[in-house]
Amino acid sequence: MTVMTESVEKSPVNPYAVVAVVALGLFLTLLDLTIVNIGIPQIVTDLNASLDDVLWMLNAYSLVYAVLLITSGRLGDIFGPRAMFLLGVAVFTVASAASGLAQTPLQLILARAAQGLGAAILAPQALPINLRMFPPERRAIVFAVYGAIAGLAIVIGPTLGGFLVTNFGWRWIFYVNLPVGIALLALTVLIVPDFKTNTRHRLDISGVALATAGLLAIVFGLIEGERHDWGTVVSFITIPMIIAAGVALLITFFFVQRSRQDREPLLPFGVFAERNFTLMALVLGAMGFAILGLFLPLTIYFQSVLHLSAVDAGLTIAPQALAMFFTSPFVAMTISRFGGKWILFAGLVLFTGGVAFIAANVSSTGGRWDLLPGLIVSGIGMAGVWTPLYDLATRDLQPRFAGVASGILNTIQEVGTVLASAAAGALLQARLAADLVTQARIRSEELPPPFREGFIDGFARAADAGLQVGASQSASQLPAGLPPQAVEQIMRVSQAVFGQGFVDAMRVTLLLPIAIVLLATLAVLAARNPGRAQAVDAGAIGVRGEAGQPA
Repeated sequence: MTVMTESVEKSPVNPYAVVAVVALGLFLTLLDLTIVNIGIPQIVTDLNASLDDVLWMLNAYSLVYAVLLITSGRLGDIFGPRAMFLLGVAVFTVASAASGLAQTPLQLILARAAQGLGAAILAPQALPINLRMFPPERRAIVFAVYGAIAGLAIVIGPTLGGFLVTNFGWRWIFYVNLPVGIALLALTVLIVPDFKTNTRHRLDISGVALATAGLLAIVFGLIEGERHDWGTVVSFITIPMIIAAGVALLITFFFVQRSRQDREPLLPFGVFAERNFTLMALVLGAMGFAILGLFLPLTIYFQSVLHLSAVDAGLTIAPQALAMFFTSPFVAMTISRFGGKWILFAGLVLFTGGVAFIAANVSSTGGRWDLLPGLIVSGIGMAGVWTPLYDLATRDLQPRFAGVASGILNTIQEVGTVLASAAAGALLQARLAADLVTQARIRSEELPPPFREGFIDGFARAADAGLQVGASQSASQLPAGLPPQAVEQIMRVSQAVFGQGFVDAMRVTLLLPIAIVLLATLAVLAARNPGRAQAVDAGAIGVRGEAGQPA
């Protein structure tokens, strides 16, 4: 597929107004990741949805989003980032309306997949727009804005979702996107410049097909693996077979791309020639893994062990996002003086320290705010990660690689998240199964002798059958006709068993993201650290483009 693009007449543009518009688009997609979970109970009741339906309502978005990021980033290089940004906002807005209007679980799943498509088209366009609007030495503050926006979305999502669901119903968690999406379309047309070149481009259709199929198989396998017990999906097809097929397709994709480097491949290998970009991509994947690896057990802990509501759990975690929000501008101001390498190193160390504090201090009898120091320290650490990470990754990046580079970064982060869902989820469940039986044996001494063996067997059977996290694992095993006092005693001990068993499993599970981030921290030592002088030189040699800003 060949297209011809043309440049447009230049006009004065306020670069910070452009940042505000693009940030609003990213905020919209991030908000939708955190706001939907609050509405699940009402959705299940209203649409008569099954557990599988609920999982696909959540996963359809992530699956489509992860698979199409590289392709949409490359399309931004071809058709221009503004055109793709507009298309992404339009698709996302229409899909939000369809989600709110859905009358069956299937309709909602398809609408959520369409939302993922819109987000995948929209998200990779932010980076190429910013690379063209700002010289290298001024980009840090822009990346800080995006980090702050991400933190704000995490804080607002559960609270806004709870308010909308409580007062207006679950459909309004989707309808709220409509006025924002319409306003965003108008603002993009009015404010964001249309960056195009006079170069003829060709879209690598075979590369798109191979990359999409390979990523689809791998991401699907990782998302669905736990649900199918990493075994058979249908007939003779198993989860390992699906993942292996995806790996084989991606290997084929890389060989095909290698043979097309003298033409216009979907994945130009020149983007990896810049060492910092390659290292930062790995660090970004590690952070994607670590964040989900932290939040998966943490949110279950707050709701199932401390018995907080979803909204209260979100507000309890909010100090982490607020710490990132308020620290990000200060981080941006220090990058031009010290360079991003050591700030990123310090940010990763602080994030790891905060997670380690949480792992060491989590308790089945703890209070709501006992983990606050760890949340704040890890939030400050994240502020020291995102801004220097993107600054290092893009400082020497050639503008012609901006779209595909953005797609690569987003894809690696999303794949890291999906890997964490599979790995941390499997580890948490395996440890929980073992720890619950151990705790049941210990705590059974608190029960009268006739009940002890059955109590232990109840937890053992629950572990073998697959755990229902958040419920007393022996509640359904109680025999009929027990005296009320015995039922109350057994339920009290069951809650204690689950709480301590989950805390023990959570501590082990948190070691996984800690280890991954420590490896990423070591990788940062191999990065080059552009200082202040180098940053100014890089900005001075930039090609002048729209509104007098570097192209």
